[in-house]
Amino acid sequence: MLAAMPDSAPSPLSVGGTSPRDGGDACPGTLRLHRADDGALARVRIPGGVLSADRADALLAVAGRFGDGELHLTSRGNVQLRGLDAECGGGPAELLGAAGLLPSAAHERARNIVASPLAGLDGSPSVGGWLSELDSLVCGSAAAAALSGRFLFALDSGRGDVDALGADVTLIAEDGDCLVRVGAADEVFRLPSADGPRAALLAAELFLRAARDSGVWRVKDLPDDVRTALVRAVGATAGPVVHRPRPRTAKAPAPGPVTAPGTSTPATTTATVTTTVTAISVGVPLGRLAPAQWRLLTETARRYGNELRLTPWRGIVIPGPFGPPGSSTQPTQPTQSGRSGQSGRAAEALDALAAAGLITGPDSPWTGVGACIGHPGCAKSLSDVRAEAGAAVGPAGRLPVYWSGCERRCGHPHGEWIDVVVTPEGHRISHVRGEHRDPRTVVRNDPAALASAVSEARA
Repeated sequence: MLAAMPDSAPSPLSVGGTSPRDGGDACPGTLRLHRADDGALARVRIPGGVLSADRADALLAVAGRFGDGELHLTSRGNVQLRGLDAECGGGPAELLGAAGLLPSAAHERARNIVASPLAGLDGSPSVGGWLSELDSLVCGSAAAAALSGRFLFALDSGRGDVDALGADVTLIAEDGDCLVRVGAADEVFRLPSADGPRAALLAAELFLRAARDSGVWRVKDLPDDVRTALVRAVGATAGPVVHRPRPRTAKAPAPGPVTAPGTSTPATTTATVTTTVTAISVGVPLGRLAPAQWRLLTETARRYGNELRLTPWRGIVIPGPFGPPGSSTQPTQPTQSGRSGQSGRAAEALDALAAAGLITGPDSPWTGVGACIGHPGCAKSLSDVRAEAGAAVGPAGRLPVYWSGCERRCGHPHGEWIDVVVTPEGHRISHVRGEHRDPRTVVRNDPAALASAVSEARA
């Protein structure tokens, strides 16, 4: 059980105001926009990536009324609106607030929570209860308003997917309990599941105290001795220590149908299947959604489970159900696109989304391809990396690839990936494995050679 964990006082800033660290934290939000070369940018926090169809409609309305109409997914499952008029004032925030997407003005940039997108859908436990409670606790904590827009909570269903993203505080579901990880520490603390969200908030508040002298924004940036003391302080309020190294590779949901464990079918009835399709998963090329694509995704969600889950890999999961109650036993028949499976409705939905340009299967050449906004949207970018990524697209590779227009590598993935960075000398290609980087190759002003080098690196 948790010890010494008093209730957090309601935030005096919950109805407005600014974070005490506004002067140093440049992360954009919906109340403070970032000026980019293509207009102002707003970043809308979507805790856990979970959106109702109505809230998705509200985001599209704001993008169309104030911005360029497109919606951009981020590596934390949030949404960026670009091309905003710098003089749009409080219009976007007013509409987003009316839709329930801005519950606390003081905490809008502190609500950085990623969650396993397949939790409760693939046989792993749901983390929805943790998500709702943690978001409420963060918005109710006066101290949490000082968290940087870079600070990150992760709620992992036990799959290890978001545990691998390097969050500052991670809750992991295991055997009905909760494991709490602070930063990248190999030691986690076991707690009753119900105590997880309060433990996560306490860890964040203790971090703020530990960072008071250094002014750092993330747990990983604390001096070693201070970080060790922080982990011990969290452990002193928690349960037993468990040795569990953080996963090194963050695995995105595969595009296509999502299934829950089903009953094996006897060999004599191989023409039927009993696996239940609980959701569908799609990827978004370069994380960029046109209004028609967003509208189709929203309409699909409204037709089935009325929910969209934006993933940290710039994809979207739409929970069902996509078949009859319980396990489906429909004949295995191919759809128009050649898909076969037990849920005709899931296949039809995926066919429609594929026709709209979304990634619905692992063989898409866009699978695993990512890029920053690049030129002309970003003044720091040395090239139009999105156009270059598109020109270099080929057969699906084993490893993901991320194109960056400068050394900042905004939005890059975690774990193992191919890093393509534009430099004054050319495109630098390297194989990243966590903190390690293989020898680099530089390709100068040769699009064909660049495409070939990237394809070879991903193989």
